[in-house]
Amino acid sequence: MKNILYKIAILLTVSVLTFSCSEEFLETYPTDGVSSAAVTQTTDNAWAALNGIHRALYVRYEGTQGNGGLGSHYIVVDCMAEDHVVNNEQWYNQVYKWNAHRNATYYYNRFPWRMFYQWISNANTLINGVDEAAGPDDDKAVIKGQALIYRAFSHYEIVQLYAERYRPGGGNTQPGIPYMMENTPEGQPRVSVEDVYTNIHADLDAAIILLDGMPRNNKSHMNVDVARGLKARVLLTQGNYSGAAQWARDARNLAEGSYSLMDSATYYNGFRVNSESEGEYIWASQIINTEQNDKWAAYGAYISRNFSSSAIRGNPRSINSELYNLLSPTDVRTLNYSVDGEHDMLPSDVSLLSSHSRHPYTNQKFISVSSSDSRVDVPHMRLSELYLIEAEAEARLGNDGPAAAALLPMAQARDAQYTLSSNTGQALIDEIMVQRRVELWGEGFRWYDLKRLNEDLVRAGNHDPALADNVMFVAAGGVEWVWLIPQAELDANDAIEQNPLN
Repeated sequence: MKNILYKIAILLTVSVLTFSCSEEFLETYPTDGVSSAAVTQTTDNAWAALNGIHRALYVRYEGTQGNGGLGSHYIVVDCMAEDHVVNNEQWYNQVYKWNAHRNATYYYNRFPWRMFYQWISNANTLINGVDEAAGPDDDKAVIKGQALIYRAFSHYEIVQLYAERYRPGGGNTQPGIPYMMENTPEGQPRVSVEDVYTNIHADLDAAIILLDGMPRNNKSHMNVDVARGLKARVLLTQGNYSGAAQWARDARNLAEGSYSLMDSATYYNGFRVNSESEGEYIWASQIINTEQNDKWAAYGAYISRNFSSSAIRGNPRSINSELYNLLSPTDVRTLNYSVDGEHDMLPSDVSLLSSHSRHPYTNQKFISVSSSDSRVDVPHMRLSELYLIEAEAEARLGNDGPAAAALLPMAQARDAQYTLSSNTGQALIDEIMVQRRVELWGEGFRWYDLKRLNEDLVRAGNHDPALADNVMFVAAGGVEWVWLIPQAELDANDAIEQNPLN
């Protein structure tokens, strides 16, 4: 039986290539020599394939409504942490209860493995074939560079789920995941966590060389700034704080003038379908029209406040009240959550239906186009993250002055009354982490942060123990923090082994 890593490779026929890349998503079937050759026969074909991957970030997987691409994945990992509060037994509740990721046959366990390896397989076809395509060399460089980012990013997401954390300063010989550099029908073994991260950096470094100075079509595509930002993100995960701080600075400084932090009025207005015109977004998935949107599986169908889906009407997402209460009253982000759940401070063009249930601390950070249109641009990287990476990294190095200086622009953009922090040591680290938790709420970071820092999960405040199946505390470092390898992969791949069950 062919293993999953091979079965998800693309088959792109000539007939598919005749359609607009904005309208057609590349279906996934076993690759053969003809299909791979068709994809990379010309740069026009390769562009169509690359755009297929871009669109794959927001389509439904396995026919399951809750598996709506990368946005759904962000919600899954946020549900497992303490800052994302659910208000009802509806959608992602098994994730919230820490059941799904430890069940090798559960679709939420299988969903990210299949999705990310599909993108890796599609990217490999481009990486390994586009150099021979007929067409401009600049096009080849941009296509290959973006495909390399997809391969690095996808492996980075998978290894954080299905392997033990990267231990700063350690040998990191613990089993990682298969790092796929070519599409093969042979089952592949897990390589060490260290080797996975070495390969991630090699792919990002190659992408930076190819994409340096190259334009992109829009922010749904990736450029050199995205590659540099991902380098900083990955180094932070590894605890390489000097490298993370430097790459975060470089990602900002080398793109000087290309991006800007949101002002208070824009932030209060919510995260909508405005990523192309809004200077803070570095990379985002833009769903241009309703024909491209999977209305009921979209990110906005679960994370927005105003769309009329059963998930949002019955189970709107709330922020942890204890985290919210750490904010200054003059911080604009306090307006992105309704303390009493009545949403009296919604932007003037947004309203709720009578069927939208009300719960304390519900978010209005994400605003869909309307109650009948679930589109929200999915944020993958924003400028604020780069400031936060630099600030955290410098603080963990003991460089209090540079850390406070790095935090200042972002914190002041959110709160005009904010002044340069006088905190030092652990108090400064704690302040930066509060800023990070609030700023990146709903964007898929907090559970990863707990795991990389080897910190306990502690739920309190407005979390309901009954809804959480009493999962209010999970000690750091246990097997619970490692997802099981999907059973379908184990059945198809004799070269791979399962993670410890207990």
